[in-house]
Amino acid sequence: MNNLPIDGTPLAASPLTRAVLEIDDYVSGLGWDQPARLFALVDTDRLRTEEPALAEQLGLGGGGEAPAPAPLTPIEQDELPAGIPLDEFLGTIAWPGAVSGCAMTVERLMLPPSAEASVPENLQEEGAEERLARWVAEHPERQEVRMTVAVLRDGARESALRLREKDSPTEVLTGPDLVPGLTEALAATFGD
Repeated sequence: MNNLPIDGTPLAASPLTRAVLEIDDYVSGLGWDQPARLFALVDTDRLRTEEPALAEQLGLGGGGEAPAPAPLTPIEQDELPAGIPLDEFLGTIAWPGAVSGCAMTVERLMLPPSAEASVPENLQEEGAEERLARWVAEHPERQEVRMTVAVLRDGARESALRLREKDSPTEVLTGPDLVPGLTEALAATFGD
């Protein structure tokens, strides 16, 4: 992943928004039907000072006429283990002090509110998750969405949502409270 600013990213965007949009752009370049991906967010200046070889490898050397790097650098982590529910996996993470925040991308199917109101009651019961997932996957109004969610140790949060049917950088919705469940799970990886 390169560390160049995303075309069209507002100059006034917060460092966290810039990082979320950078990750969204990187993952969109990989196409759809991707596994969940986890990223550490590190302070770029600190990375350049404490890990110059890694910074150079990531294109953050700072020489020449290259644009100034973004304040936060996303570093993709190892592939997430298969077969472990996402919430359980996130419960096993503890970040070292050098990590300022973390981010994750996941793809999911979602329904518009009108369709959510028509979910059969027997699919809303505990233990019916697989049947509910099949029902959503077969629903004619389902939409595929990629969610990129990031949190910082200081509590800052940001999300980006991209619909598969509107797969364009100009159609990415951002905001701090778009995916509250995943946001809370990521924030919990930093403990109290």
